[in-house]
Amino acid sequence: MTEASSYSLAELVIVACAQAWKDDGEIMATGIGPLPRLGTALAKKLYNPALQTTDGEVFYGDEPVAPGKRSGPVVYEGVANYDRVFSALWGGRRHAMVGPVQFDRYGQANISIIGDHTRPKSAMLGARGFPGNSICHPNSFFFPNHNKRALVEGEVDFVCMAGYNPARYLNGKPPRGLDLRIIVTNLCVMDFGGPDHQIRVVSLHPGVTFEEVQDNTGFPLAKIADEIPTTPAPTPDQLTLIARLDPNNVRATVFKDNPAGDRRAAA
Repeated sequence: MTEASSYSLAELVIVACAQAWKDDGEIMATGIGPLPRLGTALAKKLYNPALQTTDGEVFYGDEPVAPGKRSGPVVYEGVANYDRVFSALWGGRRHAMVGPVQFDRYGQANISIIGDHTRPKSAMLGARGFPGNSICHPNSFFFPNHNKRALVEGEVDFVCMAGYNPARYLNGKPPRGLDLRIIVTNLCVMDFGGPDHQIRVVSLHPGVTFEEVQDNTGFPLAKIADEIPTTPAPTPDQLTLIARLDPNNVRATVFKDNPAGDRRAAA
């Protein structure tokens, strides 16, 4: 497969995110934020045409709907009302990629508060649907800034999402439905495939080292191999498809100054 010679970090991340839904079959895909959302769109067009994507409001569409301003009519396949969405969610027929504010070694995620619960430094969304979502369907994660404030030492300040922390369960075993998949950041791709679900690095973005990833993570990481693969770059055809799926070029606004996907190209 021929890789493109020039691509942005956002486009590299979109291709990496798309892998999350590649083999899911006919389920509802939810990508929170522009890049995960474009990842669902790319997955549907390249790998998994049965994937169900919505217009971000209340309808399923036959084609992924671009983020930002609507560029054309949408052919709706059905209504995505609460009844359908929550039936899919509770039945395990949804795979979400979410962007917590904090994340820990167990996969416990925080979107609620920073600091002590009684006197928080900042208050955000609240736990919302994270507790139920985490034990009812698969979840993956996206972090635009891979650092120790996001991937924290110890536990997150407020556990909103179940993780692989035996101390949190009466019998030491996590809930049966817990299924945490991949973690895509601006530095690498990770999963939970290490010993006892330890988070491990499965690919490094071009020009990034394992030591840099570890230095920006608050807990020890495992490796998939001594020689960690490089995150696959987009192909020219994938770049063309991404441009069609994102005609408003929203992807260029996610990372400051829209950096290159291969940082060595900018050196």
